[in-house]
Amino acid sequence: MNQSSLAPAGGADAPRRAVALGNPEVAAWQEDGVWHVDAVTPLAPFPARFTDRLVSGARAHPERTLVARRGEDGEWIRLSYADVLQSARRIGQALLDRGLSSERPLVILSGNDLEHFQLALGAMYAGIPYAPLSPAYSLVATDPAKLRDLIEQLTPGALFASDGTVFARAIEAVLPEDAELILARGEVPGRAATSFAALLATQASSIDARNAEIGPATIAKFLFTSGSTKKPKAVITTHQMLCSNQQMLLQTFPFFGDEPPVLLDWLPWNHTFGGSHNVGIVLYNGGTLYLDDGRPTPREFATTLNNLRDIAPTVYFNIPVAWEMLAEALETDDRLARTFYSRVKLFFCAGAGLSQAAWEHLDAVALRRCGESIRIMTGLGMTETSPSCTFGTGPISRAGYVGVPAPGCKVKLVPIGGKREARFHGPHVTPGYWRAPHLTSAAFDADGYYCTGDALRFVDEAHPEWGFMFDGRIAEDFKLSSGTFVSVGPLRARVISQGAPYVQDAVVTGLDRHAIGLLVFPRLDNCLALSGLAPGTAAAEVLASAPVRDFFQALLATLNENASGSSTRVERMLLLAEPPSIDAREQTDKGSINQAAVLTRRAALVDAMYDGLASQTILAQ
Repeated sequence: MNQSSLAPAGGADAPRRAVALGNPEVAAWQEDGVWHVDAVTPLAPFPARFTDRLVSGARAHPERTLVARRGEDGEWIRLSYADVLQSARRIGQALLDRGLSSERPLVILSGNDLEHFQLALGAMYAGIPYAPLSPAYSLVATDPAKLRDLIEQLTPGALFASDGTVFARAIEAVLPEDAELILARGEVPGRAATSFAALLATQASSIDARNAEIGPATIAKFLFTSGSTKKPKAVITTHQMLCSNQQMLLQTFPFFGDEPPVLLDWLPWNHTFGGSHNVGIVLYNGGTLYLDDGRPTPREFATTLNNLRDIAPTVYFNIPVAWEMLAEALETDDRLARTFYSRVKLFFCAGAGLSQAAWEHLDAVALRRCGESIRIMTGLGMTETSPSCTFGTGPISRAGYVGVPAPGCKVKLVPIGGKREARFHGPHVTPGYWRAPHLTSAAFDADGYYCTGDALRFVDEAHPEWGFMFDGRIAEDFKLSSGTFVSVGPLRARVISQGAPYVQDAVVTGLDRHAIGLLVFPRLDNCLALSGLAPGTAAAEVLASAPVRDFFQALLATLNENASGSSTRVERMLLLAEPPSIDAREQTDKGSINQAAVLTRRAALVDAMYDGLASQTILAQ
């Protein structure tokens, strides 16, 4: 394999927008069957406290907008670096006065808003950990058990919600009697609450002295894992983790330091990518963050498009489905394309990997609209690594490529079950899980490397400096009854890619069975359009329609065109009318599918699919 075979869709000679990228060197060697791939480029010094860049920013450019969000009138409400430093000092003092600590942290139920932003920085300025929890646990889930479990893990001293009326049901179900309730607006019947305004009115006294005591090991926040494989765990995130990872990012993407980054972003702050990676890029490099209240759904994406007609980002982050929707809009909307491409230097795809088809479409649209290809950045990271470990900054550019270790990161590839598990070491790696020493010890090997459960393979083992391709999650792989090993990750990615735009996600079946099957979660709105049936038609009727079944029959044939045997050939699939359930842990709040939970909850459907009793089963021909 050569590097040109993995070049961008536009070809190696396609004009590419200039962007300053690092050129990380790596050292690679094999020892007792284990590959070591370490970044040679040293990590430059970084601040001891995450809020140090807030302080320096308020001194260097006090009036520059740090964060903004549209108000009810549609105009941007802006908070400057000076504004946020003042609010952080006052809020931090108020939290100190209440005796909050790691044992009694601040919990935030709300999504991304200006109050959440100020509270988070106030807590970090005071050296008090906070825990942003997914609003879905409060507003979407009907069973409060999962939210209650998270609260019990944390034992908070205070809980914040932007709107007491909206979050009342969840607050009433989980708020401990000894925890203070803080609200920006609204009320919870029968529960006294402190106003957010009261925190802002607190006079700073001892807060700066407390801030000076914060060190690299001080806990900044607790972030819960998504629970896509197991029960959510509270990941300890320290100031060192956040600051070192931002320095890794700056050395990987030097253009962040050349021009203050401007981001328009909706990615939730209860996840590491939105709340640590993206917020951190802005704060660490003196940039501006515009909060996007849109979402990548048919109903809410119009809000994102309206914001992108107004705000020109210098770098843009989103998830695969949003990139697909954006590419379609950019083809026809002149104003959107003009603003969006005016100064953007880099695209970054978060979450599940962008399909090669979507990758090529996005690249082609950019070439038509602005005459240049925009680099689509890939990488690998997780909550436990705050989040970034590897980046694809080299000459290779395509779906599935995750690059080489960032400065300061060491990688081990350990053979497990026919694959190689990625393990990471560096200042950006968590010290462990909160109040769970048994989980912590199980997550690290004897050399102190974090064991990810993710598999990587070399682009070319003869050229380890070219970096890695993502190779799925080891825990999801299984064997058929014949003993044949099935690699779930690559197959699932093919199903989603080749099934676009009618496949939302898929679960691969076949453990101890004779053949591979698929449980498919369809995109029901797109399937409805394909069916030609009237809006409001029941999901089961839509999925039983001839056009929809014909598409999925053809998808099976496409999947099997290059099948090399039972390990890759899909014999059957079942289209699921019922979407994945958050309450049943089938789906995390960020949309990831918990394969084990789906297979457990829908075991009878799996049996029926293999036994020929499920009428909606589609068989390979």
